[in-house]
Amino acid sequence: VQLQASGGGLVQAGGSLRLSCAASGRTFSSASMGWFRQAPRKEREFVAAIGWYGITTYYADSVKGRFTISRNNAENTVYLQMNSLKPEDTAVYYCALHLGGPTTNLRSYDYWGQGTQVTVSS
Repeated sequence: VQLQASGGGLVQAGGSLRLSCAASGRTFSSASMGWFRQAPRKEREFVAAIGWYGITTYYADSVKGRFTISRNNAENTVYLQMNSLKPEDTAVYYCALHLGGPTTNLRSYDYWGQGTQVTVSS
């Protein structure tokens, strides 16, 4: 399985970005997906996760109401719509795949993408 994240960039506070993560391999539709982020000098943290059918979702408290995770199994792609962005959202964002149910636990994920930089200016 390979994961390719894209869609990052520079945006002003209050703006929006949509991240995409394209997955190769036949396990995508039976796997849960997650987004994580890592800011400079900080540990990688959970952002959002989605189950196989796109019904079950989890969000970090810091992004609830602003970010939305979704998936398109026909296109092997998971998305993270980020609205009302804040400078504290600045980080490298990673997508990850878990061969099980959706989870917020970083250590449960089996495959990771390379990351995409999101920078929010104030």
